[in-house]
Amino acid sequence: MQRIRLRYTKRGRLRFTSHRDFQRAFERALRRAEVPMAYSAGFTPHPRVSYANAAPTGTGSEAEYLEIALAEPRDPEKLRELLDESMPAGLDITDAVEARTSGLADRLTASVWELRLDGVEPADAGRAVTAFMAAETVEVQRRTKNGMRTFDTRGAVVSLEALPAPADTPLDNACAILRLVVRHLTPAVRPDDVLSGLRAVADLAPPVPSAVTRLAQGLFDEESGTVTDPLAPDREADTAAPPTAAVAADAKAPEGPAA
Repeated sequence: MQRIRLRYTKRGRLRFTSHRDFQRAFERALRRAEVPMAYSAGFTPHPRVSYANAAPTGTGSEAEYLEIALAEPRDPEKLRELLDESMPAGLDITDAVEARTSGLADRLTASVWELRLDGVEPADAGRAVTAFMAAETVEVQRRTKNGMRTFDTRGAVVSLEALPAPADTPLDNACAILRLVVRHLTPAVRPDDVLSGLRAVADLAPPVPSAVTRLAQGLFDEESGTVTDPLAPDREADTAAPPTAAVAADAKAPEGPAA
């Protein structure tokens, strides 16, 4: 059984799809692309697909991950192309690698987020960021299925900075960009929790909902302070491993007739 790990996006209007919506679209794409899926055992077999740390509904993402198990080996890049063609525009399959290591979910320990705050002056955002980062704790409340819960957002935030307004911003419109690196802790601290924290410490309240996009997620490197590519260990292991039967067959060019 071959395992393939995929990276996909949620862009544009498709950021408003729920995780369940994506699952339905992805399983339809698997059927259209005629992917030879492995299935679970039991009375109601399901295709073996493992999703890892999906972004909340309403947020965009450039770095979502999942893993599929195949009954027959396939070339990862050709499989990626077939699936991408079968998915709606905005739910794009951007990377594929054969799983050569264990623990993909264990390598998703942090995320890089970008928050676009229309109607907020960059200077005001900068002052709020300074106040947030200077605080030892920033408690916020979030409604859960068990009622309201109070938790600290500051401890999960590795870095938070205010960036200049993007070049496409009209001169008469204020706009601030926040870049956030947050660890995946329990309870999970989401970008909207950090916005609640900014409101609590600095009264920063954007007049319109912010546009939130996950730029990356992976293992947090303590030395460099960066979030690394979670598929890199599989690529490195793949260079040292022999190709699967399907990949080896694809690599062989058919011989033409003798001259």
